[in-house]
Amino acid sequence: MNSRLDTKLMHPRDQIVLIISRIYERGLTTTSGGNISVLDENGDVWVTPAGVDKGSLRPADIICVTKNGSIIGPHKPSSEYPFHRAIYKARPDLGAIVHAHPPALVSFSIVHEVPNPNIVAQARHVCGSIGYAGYELPGSEALGKIIADAFEGNDNAIIMENHGIVVGGINMADAFQRFETLEFCARTILKGKRLGEPRYLSDHQIETFENQRSVRQIDMVEMDSVSYPSDEREKRTEICTIIQRACRQGLMISSYGTVSRRWRKNDFLITPTNVQRWDIQPDDIVQVKDEKHEPGKMPSRGVRLHQEIYKRNPGINSIIITQSHNLMAFGVTGTAFNVRTIPESWVFLQDVISVPFGSQFGDFNDILNILSENRPAVIIENDAALITGDTLLQTFDRLEIAEFSARSLIMGASLGRMIPINDEQVEELRRKFL
Repeated sequence: MNSRLDTKLMHPRDQIVLIISRIYERGLTTTSGGNISVLDENGDVWVTPAGVDKGSLRPADIICVTKNGSIIGPHKPSSEYPFHRAIYKARPDLGAIVHAHPPALVSFSIVHEVPNPNIVAQARHVCGSIGYAGYELPGSEALGKIIADAFEGNDNAIIMENHGIVVGGINMADAFQRFETLEFCARTILKGKRLGEPRYLSDHQIETFENQRSVRQIDMVEMDSVSYPSDEREKRTEICTIIQRACRQGLMISSYGTVSRRWRKNDFLITPTNVQRWDIQPDDIVQVKDEKHEPGKMPSRGVRLHQEIYKRNPGINSIIITQSHNLMAFGVTGTAFNVRTIPESWVFLQDVISVPFGSQFGDFNDILNILSENRPAVIIENDAALITGDTLLQTFDRLEIAEFSARSLIMGASLGRMIPINDEQVEELRRKFL
C-alpha cells in the first residue's frame, strides 16, 4: 500500500488503514480503542470495524455503511458508528472523522478541561475551535446527539468527557493533521507543567506570526528555469527519508517541520509550505538557487532564516526546525535546557540557549549570534527547536539527543534536583572531544 496519503486518489478503505496504522504505531490508540471514518462522494461511510486489531487492520476489514443503511463487509461497523453518522449529518462540510484515546488528550478529558492550542503559533489555525461534550454511554444515540450538537457549533475537535477526543476534517489528511497537532499541544502542556507553568501566545502574537510569515514568503522570487542534477536529486531523497523517520519517531508532526540541506555554495534544498510532513516526497522539495526559489513551488516560510544561517556558517550544511514535545516543554515554560546531563549530550549539543518568540523573523540576529559549528542548537520559545549540523544524519542525531536529554530531565524532575556535570568535567570533555 502507498505510504503517502492522497485523499483524491486513494480509496477510503486505504486511507483509513494508512492513518489508523500511523495512530497505532505512534502509541496514540490501543488495539481495541478508537475508530475513524471517511464519507465518500456517494454519501456512503467507510469506517473501522468492531473488534478487529488496530495493529493489523487490512483494507478488506474496512466496513462500508451505505447511504441507505446497508452494511457491506466481513465485520460489524465500529460500535461508535452512531456518532460518526450524527456528525456527518450535522456537518455536511466534513469528509473524515478520527476518534481515539491518545494519552495526553485523555488526561484533559478526565479532568474535564480543554487544551489551549495557543501553546505554539500554528496550532490554533490547524486545530480550529475546540469544544467539549459531556459524558454519555459509548455507542449510544445520546452520545451521538451530544457530540453532533457540539460540532454543529462549528467546533472541529471535541473533548469527550471521560472518554477521549473526536476530530473532523474536510478530508482524512485534514482530520489527521488536526488530531496529531492537538495531541502534540496536550503533551507539550503536560510536560511543561512538570517544569513550571506553560506560557501561551496571545491572539495578537499569533496574528503577527501569520502576517510575518506571509511577508517572508512573498519576498523571494521564482527562478526563470531550473535543472535537477543527480547530486541534487540525491539530497531530495535524503531530506524526505529524514522527515519520514522524524514523523515515525514523534520528532515532527504533520503541521510543522522545516528541513534543508546545502547543495552547492549557498544554494540549498528546503521543504515546501502547505505539504503535510508525513507525506512529503522528493518532488515536493524546493530548490533555492541564487536567492530565488524553484518555479511553481513555495518554500517553507523560514527560508530566509535558513539562507542566512548558510551564508554565515560555511561549516553548517543542514538544518532541522521542528517541534517535539519534550524539547518544547522547555520552550513553552522558559525553563533553561541544561544539557550537562551526560557526556554525549554536552559534546553533541554544547550549551543550548533559548531565544524569544519572534526571533525567527526580522533580522534573525538573536539566532544568528548564537549559532555556530560549535553551538549547533537553539530553542525558539513557543515555536520550535532549531538544530544544525554538517550532514543531515548528524543534524538528526543531534535532534534525537536533544529530545532524549529533554525527556530525561523531565522524568528526573520527579526524583529531585538535577546535578549537572561540573565545569571541570566539561573542560575535560572539551579538551578530548572538541
